[in-house]
Amino acid sequence: MASRGIAVLGSTGSIGIQTLQVIRHLGLTVEALTGYNNMYALAGQISEFEPRLAVAASAQKAMELKKLLQEDGSWMPEIMYGMDGFKLAATMGSAGTVVAAMSGVAGLEPVLAAAKAGKRIALANKETLVVGGQLVCALAEAHGAAIFPVDSEHSAIFQCLGGRTVTSASTAKGAAAEAARQVGATVRRLILTASGGPFRGYTKEQLAEAGPKEALAHPVWHMGKKVTIDSATLMNKGLEVIEAHWLFQIPATRIQVVVHPQSIVHSMVEFVDGTVIAQMGLPDMRQPIQTALTWPRRMKSCGGYLDFSKHGQLTFEEPDHVNFPCLKLAYEALKTGGSMPALMNGANESAVEAFLAGKIKFSDIPRRISRAMEAHKVTEKPKYSDLVAACEEGMNAVAKK
Repeated sequence: MASRGIAVLGSTGSIGIQTLQVIRHLGLTVEALTGYNNMYALAGQISEFEPRLAVAASAQKAMELKKLLQEDGSWMPEIMYGMDGFKLAATMGSAGTVVAAMSGVAGLEPVLAAAKAGKRIALANKETLVVGGQLVCALAEAHGAAIFPVDSEHSAIFQCLGGRTVTSASTAKGAAAEAARQVGATVRRLILTASGGPFRGYTKEQLAEAGPKEALAHPVWHMGKKVTIDSATLMNKGLEVIEAHWLFQIPATRIQVVVHPQSIVHSMVEFVDGTVIAQMGLPDMRQPIQTALTWPRRMKSCGGYLDFSKHGQLTFEEPDHVNFPCLKLAYEALKTGGSMPALMNGANESAVEAFLAGKIKFSDIPRRISRAMEAHKVTEKPKYSDLVAACEEGMNAVAKK
């Protein structure tokens, strides 16, 4: 279970807010909170949870936060800003667990710092492993950090495997390699489920007319804008394939995606003897968050419970690779390896931002990502600086007409 206090990186976002609901339910202690732009929300969280440290994105935002707290006579923590502050929140001694819920590639550097500090990391930031999976896993093994997945799909696989990833098996030397060997020998396939997003069943012509409002109307999950658009393009599932590869050391050829519109089965593991174990539950992110914070203990849920009489049919189908090519692009990026996943991630972030701003069409998202990937010269063994550069290259490539 989560030891000592908890640092929540990205506490004002969707996952951060739900994490604090779980923390409130469990009665855990918050040591640090970080936000980006919404200082009003961050101030309210500080007033309730009284952390030692609060971090904003910029000096201006930090001043805004301090003023809000002074006006309300609220608890006044140490206030910092920028990457130095985020990294301090991820490494402070009083926080044994770090919830990594920052959005985008900005979440990578604090997670690297948390791994080096040997923290228990509840990982909700997809880009961390998509961009820097090899670096993060290597640091986690070297410094005894343990990564517990928060994504419902990876939490499901983690539970189907009895609470095991290559970075949570043990702090003993060689434990990660042994865990990877055992998973590789016993698992035939990892099966990630996808809701299909708001455009499931759409034709090419319908997608051409789809705008941000329609794309943000997810039929099942309530998420932030970036991940909701990624769900609409199926890039979200592609990113999860790459994450699963690093968390469980399974090659892409043994990771399958199936569309499951009801979002009750969160993912499955097929073993070599033909047995399939599935993890099921309501589509409520508080459940995997709580699992990441309390494992190996199981505690009373702060959400609801599954009533099978209300879910009479569970269906599964193949993804539409023709109209939603982002999933295939992610598989290609993982197969290529090196700096390519980082490039693809940066291109996707930029394309999603442009779509939300009304600058490009929905169908332009995969086209621009593909164009950036085709132009990229891969660095086979990238360092951190190479990964950052590849992300920036992807972003810049998409911004060009």
